[in-house]
Amino acid sequence: MENREDLKSMLPFLPLLLRSSNLFWPSQVVESLKTLSKGPLYSKVNSGELLFITISNIRDSLALPSLHRLSPYAHEGYGLFFDELISREEASKWFADVVPGLANFLLRLPSLLESHYHNADNLLNGAKTGIRLLGPQDAGVVFLGQELIGALLVCAFFCLFPVSDRGAKRLPTINFDHLFEDIYSSYSEKQENKIKCIIHYFERICLSVPEGSVSFERKILSSEQLPLCVSYPKADFWIKSVVSLCTLEVHSSGFIEDQSSGALEVDFSNKYLGGGALHRGLCAGRNPVHDQS
Repeated sequence: MENREDLKSMLPFLPLLLRSSNLFWPSQVVESLKTLSKGPLYSKVNSGELLFITISNIRDSLALPSLHRLSPYAHEGYGLFFDELISREEASKWFADVVPGLANFLLRLPSLLESHYHNADNLLNGAKTGIRLLGPQDAGVVFLGQELIGALLVCAFFCLFPVSDRGAKRLPTINFDHLFEDIYSSYSEKQENKIKCIIHYFERICLSVPEGSVSFERKILSSEQLPLCVSYPKADFWIKSVVSLCTLEVHSSGFIEDQSSGALEVDFSNKYLGGGALHRGLCAGRNPVHDQS
């Protein structure tokens, strides 16, 4: 395991430790998760406020140097959602049934990741399919089991991913603290329903552990296949460009099929995959460009 380049590229972004080819949680984290998995009568976690305190204690047990402090109002956001915005019946079910299930997902995360990497080179005719950090212009495919996806999302809900190195690699937000902070600092019904959608996903995977796998693939157009006479600037060129756009006419309603030739339908949600889903953005970002020539 230690010699796998794909795992090496991901270790700075995972909350787990690696030793003797084994991924594992620190012992204090394991004890906290086992307590949480036994339900609220044992863990005493029966409110959003107490859940956030437990999350903070688990984060402290990780003792990772790159684990930044959470958003200032995340505490209030967890409390607001679980103690006020959902019914007492829903909250009781959440803390009695779902939170223990989430703790079990986290307890299985090390073994799920180990299994993922052990099988990663045998799924697609020897091609690499393990989770890894792809650099610019690197093509690749990743196969993830749905149970592993669930465990990784639970990890984000508990805000356990290290984040300090993500900015340098231009990686988007992953922990849920901003999501819950936003519902407190600038409440909107859209934000509340977004969290309810995510919470419902957690309820579903705790009720029935998902099977099957999901693939993510990045395809690139190799520069070797492009005409030598054409220059293709890097992303920074477009980000910093101050060149004005050509003359155009914007229509904010109607359908592209109703337009004459020479029209484009564009919907750019965000420069990151997923857009601003973990802040105030839409839960499902999309970036289509349709041409009507």
